[in-house]
Formats: sequence, structure tokens, C-alpha cells
Amino acid sequence: LTSVTIPESVTKIGESAFDDCIRLTSVTIPEGVTEIGARAFYGCSRLTSVTIPESVTKIGESAFWSCDSLTSVTIPEGVTEIGDHAFAYCCSLTSVTIPEGVTKIGDHAFSDCSRLTSVTIPEGVTEIGGWAFENCSSLTSVTIPDSVTEIGGWAFENCSSLTSVTIPDSVTEIGARAFVGTPCEKKLRKKYPHLFSFWKDFFSS
Repeated sequence: LTSVTIPESVTKIGESAFDDCIRLTSVTIPEGVTEIGARAFYGCSRLTSVTIPESVTKIGESAFWSCDSLTSVTIPEGVTEIGDHAFAYCCSLTSVTIPEGVTKIGDHAFSDCSRLTSVTIPEGVTEIGGWAFENCSSLTSVTIPDSVTEIGGWAFENCSSLTSVTIPDSVTEIGARAFVGTPCEKKLRKKYPHLFSFWKDFFSS
């Protein structure tokens, strides 16, 4: 199976629907699909492009986990939830646009996307999950919007190229080791000492 066109009658791509279809290179998802289920394209290592229609509101857990050849993805405006591990280990992914309807970026959502250079986090996101961008070693800057109140533990750990981060006044908590292994960690701790907990970091290490 190298390509697939999903018929218009489909409203949900079920759990593990194309799990480990390692020869799959392209997929067309029609308008009318509202959910991409957990592990739907898990391990589709040759998948280079996917068009997610405006009708989709949920991208499930590990939906595109380890899609090694996926270079870019546009998440449509209707999506409100990006599941845990949704795009983890998509190591060719260079850019991603997250729409304004999303309120939470799940745990490990983009972890180990080592070529990801830029990400736009929109107004409306209130929580950046734990490990969300861990090991995104090419990520150079990120702007966190005023709607975010919590940055999860390990969220940007080992983002070794991350030199610029803007943290808004709305943030009340930065989780353990959120910026460990980044060039900007010391600067952030100095600028926002009230948001970092020494003991939280100490017991998590």
C-alpha cells in the first residue's frame, strides 16, 4: 500500500487504521472526517505528505508517531485537541502551524522532532504539555501567547538551539526541567525566578 484516498462517506479514521503501513507515501483525507484516531498513521515512516481537512477537530494520541518522512503539516482551524505523542519522532518535520482553536498541546506532542525550526503557538492555548517539544534540537525561538498559564515539565528540555523565549505574565507555573539543556535557561531563571522551583527540579533529576 503506497497511497490511499479515503472516501467521503468516512467521518472517523479509526484507531491503528494504517498502523505501520511502512510503504504508504501519501494520503488524502476528505472533508467530513472529524477525528483522526489514536495511532492512525503510527510508524508510517515513508509518509511524506498528508492533507488534514477543515472538518477535523481532534488528532488522537500517537496519530502520526514516527512518520519519519513527513516534512510539514498544517493543522486546520477546527482542531481543538492535539493528542499526546501526536507528532512525536517526526524527525523530518521542519515547521508546524497550530490553529487558534487548540487549547492544549498534549504531552510529547512534538517531542524528538529534531529538524523542527519554528512553531507558532496561537492565542487560545492554555497549556503546553510535559515533554511537548523535548529534544527539538533545531528549534531556535518560540513565542508563548498570553493565554498560556502552564508550561509542563520537560516541555523544552534539550532544545539545544533555543536562544529566544518570550514568557507572558499569564504563566503561573513552569514545570520541572522545562528548559534544561537550552542556551536560554539561565536567562529565564534570572528573569522569572518566581516561576521556577528549585525543589521541583531537584527531586525530578
